[in-house]
Amino acid sequence: MVDTNRTDWVVTNDLSQDSTDDTHEMCAVRWKIEQYHREIKQVLGIEKCQCRMARSQKNHIACAILAWVHLCETAKALKTNIYSLKKGILSEFLKKELRSPTIRMAPI
Repeated sequence: MVDTNRTDWVVTNDLSQDSTDDTHEMCAVRWKIEQYHREIKQVLGIEKCQCRMARSQKNHIACAILAWVHLCETAKALKTNIYSLKKGILSEFLKKELRSPTIRMAPI
């Protein structure tokens, strides 16, 4: 449960900052950036890239970002979040594979 009476503290060394509205807006932008980093790591596994060449790493990052954009658009259209969307996609894939495996395993 989230406590509605909590106090959030924001500390800055910008002495010209005197607007609480600007501070709230900046914190909201920063939170969106944090959310993006968390989603692209947890849902798309961007940090697990095994590429060694710079061009391959750039391609991997670009593909992950494109996939993230597509997942966000799809999740928004379906009124869900990308975590539920990914879980549903994987769940359907696993059900299909269990019913009719793509690769048959021979008994040992």
